[in-house]
Amino acid sequence: MLLSSISVGQTIIEGKVTDAESGDPIPFASVYFLGTTKGTATDFDGFFKLTGEAETDTLVVSFIGYETKKKVYQKGISQTINYQLAPEATSLGDFVVTAGRKIENPAWEILRKVIDNKAINDKRRLAAYEYDSYNKIEIDLDNISDKLKKRKIMQKITAVLDSIEIIAGEDGKPILPLFISESLSTYYYRSDPRLSKEHVRRTKITGIGIEDGSLISQVIGSTFQQYNFYQNRMNIVEKEFASPITDGWRLLYDYELQDSVYIGEEFCYMIDFKPKNDQELAFVGKMWIAKEGYALKQVDATVLRSANLNFIEKIKVQQELERVDGDAWLPSKTRVLVDVAEITNKSAGFLAKFYTSNKELKVTEPRDLSFFDRALELEEDARIVDEEFWEANRHDKLSPTEMNVISMIDTMKNIPVVKTWTTLAKTFARGYVEVGKLDLGPWPFLVGNNDVEGFRLRAGGRTNEHFSLNWQLNGYAAYGFKDEQFKYGLGAKWIANRKDWTVFDVQYRKDVDQYGIQPDALTDIESGAAFLALTQLGNLVRPFRYEGYQFGAFRQFSRAFSASLRLNYKEFQPEFPFRYRTELSRNDSPLAQDYTTSEVTLRLKYARDEAFIISDNSRISLGTLRWPTFLMSVTRGFKGVAGGDFDYTRVNLGISQRLKMGFWGNSTYQINAGHTFEDLPYTLLNAHIGNEQFVYTSIAFNTMNFYEFVSQSYASLRYQHQFEGFILNRVPLLRKLKWRLVGTSNILFGGVSQSTLAVQAQMDENGNALPQFDVLENGKPFAEVGIGVENIFKFFRVDYIRRLTYLNKPGVDGSTLKLSFNLGL
Repeated sequence: MLLSSISVGQTIIEGKVTDAESGDPIPFASVYFLGTTKGTATDFDGFFKLTGEAETDTLVVSFIGYETKKKVYQKGISQTINYQLAPEATSLGDFVVTAGRKIENPAWEILRKVIDNKAINDKRRLAAYEYDSYNKIEIDLDNISDKLKKRKIMQKITAVLDSIEIIAGEDGKPILPLFISESLSTYYYRSDPRLSKEHVRRTKITGIGIEDGSLISQVIGSTFQQYNFYQNRMNIVEKEFASPITDGWRLLYDYELQDSVYIGEEFCYMIDFKPKNDQELAFVGKMWIAKEGYALKQVDATVLRSANLNFIEKIKVQQELERVDGDAWLPSKTRVLVDVAEITNKSAGFLAKFYTSNKELKVTEPRDLSFFDRALELEEDARIVDEEFWEANRHDKLSPTEMNVISMIDTMKNIPVVKTWTTLAKTFARGYVEVGKLDLGPWPFLVGNNDVEGFRLRAGGRTNEHFSLNWQLNGYAAYGFKDEQFKYGLGAKWIANRKDWTVFDVQYRKDVDQYGIQPDALTDIESGAAFLALTQLGNLVRPFRYEGYQFGAFRQFSRAFSASLRLNYKEFQPEFPFRYRTELSRNDSPLAQDYTTSEVTLRLKYARDEAFIISDNSRISLGTLRWPTFLMSVTRGFKGVAGGDFDYTRVNLGISQRLKMGFWGNSTYQINAGHTFEDLPYTLLNAHIGNEQFVYTSIAFNTMNFYEFVSQSYASLRYQHQFEGFILNRVPLLRKLKWRLVGTSNILFGGVSQSTLAVQAQMDENGNALPQFDVLENGKPFAEVGIGVENIFKFFRVDYIRRLTYLNKPGVDGSTLKLSFNLGL
């Protein structure tokens, strides 16, 4: 009876602490009785349990970056009290560190030991490890303004908006869910060489505008949720952020030792940190350092709104780590929140929430290199929905809020206006209109105009994944109202093996093009797509008509190595004054204008850590992380084979890399070289791409005119450095604009042999002079340098480019301004 009465009178308080704006749990928050030191901390999922009471009847919850909140509790009973904390603005002025010559900041000694032990505690030092990973992603529309709600489109989903309060909670702001996903996978890693692989076993996707989900299934797993604070710089949303335990910690951060606490069985130091410069790409937050080994046990890190980022209200990373064999630590739970601000006061913002739970953390023996050939592997039946499987295997049960999110998304997908707008958005993004098993487009090429064809209309399309996952057919037809001629093309692609991406294709084309803007075998055409499209408008430079066939084969032999083989047959009909000698070595040789090439090209690529995802019947490269990409192409032309008029051999070599240089910014370089061994008409040599358009492009020399220089042998270097906010962040009058400096430099060496110059036709049959070309002088390169400012109004970049050589040529401008557009953070 006595024990029973004591139990009845005991005070037990349980609850959950969440973010009032995002609804996410707030881990590591302090929960305590007002006026006392008695309390506890929330776990990683925001839950707390407190037993006992104090003289006061008030329970307080506080955490850095949030407003402190108090609630009254009742004594002598068990009760549930939940808190929603509203974020508060945090400035560097709120953080004060006292340090003098005699009294050192006590946090510094701990930080020095953390740095000394980084190599031991960092998971990258393990020879190999693996774990089972559960990942959950949710994307919501937030900050829905009254102006947006009044728009006709939004009024048609008012019924849905009226129920959003259920998701946001009692104190939260309303949100509109757009997407939620879950995935279960196994993640593998080996350190020498550094390779990783994710085997995605199951995915579950619910989202507006998502029908198939095969592409999404590849990007919602653990591969894209790797956050390692032991790296000096962490990559988040394509930006490099300084870790609070970076080697240069004293230069970038201020610290304050707040307390020492037990987390489980680990005695930890709790340290606050903030960047010295509020515009640095750095964090503010708390970290818990285990005294044994001085390892990172927990961290809560937030990017300040004042940081030099576009459209970002907040980025928050919370992580909990576990010690494994060998004293290294692996993340057991990670939660990331990216809060994207509304672009205008008539739009809305976005919340992207990522949660990762890792179990069965194991240090293993390194697996064979061949095991890592595919960095991302998706089970064929990964998208089969089996709710019983998810109930049994997901690491954490879905909350009532998350179940409500799924229900709301399913409801919204069936609203007609939502269907219409998602279709329009997909059409704009893909360039094609999906009609059943066909994609019609691309729509940007529907209408054109140039001096050869006049007004041009084009219609085309391709089959999509609904037609076949192994075959893709494509075709187009165009008509020019000035030349009154049809142009057309047909093609087919067979994906023989999706695992090793073995593809065969055949193409036929009859159309109009122009010399001087033909990218070589090494140029990344996609990076200059807008520029190349503009060159097809207006006056074409040395235009020609062509009819050609192409047969190709491609295979990814290993993770790093791929090869392609292409057979090309092409008939050229120049539309400008051009002649060549039918017998190049004879000065009295008959002249001709049209010619044919028959050639085969072998292209080899080695990219050590390149990763790919497969989108329907296409493969998308995600680029490389650390290592350079090596390219080589060899082209052999055959005279007399299928009507070919010339024998020739052409070799091109290339190397490119993106260098991450910490707070100095990022650099990219590309080195190319090539040589054509035989004497040929100049239209078959390498015409370096110039740029007379108003837009800037990385694939051209931006102060060079179209078809200004031609080379038989060449070597070039293109270099660009993006300073991010390194310089302008430190200029008082400019720092608020968040502009970013860019430096560029291009240099080109080239030449044409005397024997090749000698075989060029100078005049036609009637003695009329023919257009010629310029050649770079031996030892004198073409060179240009530029300085630019990007992030102007968050979208625009302006480059001032100065030409350094060959300034006395007629029609040459020594400097130019170029404009480009970029939507990025």
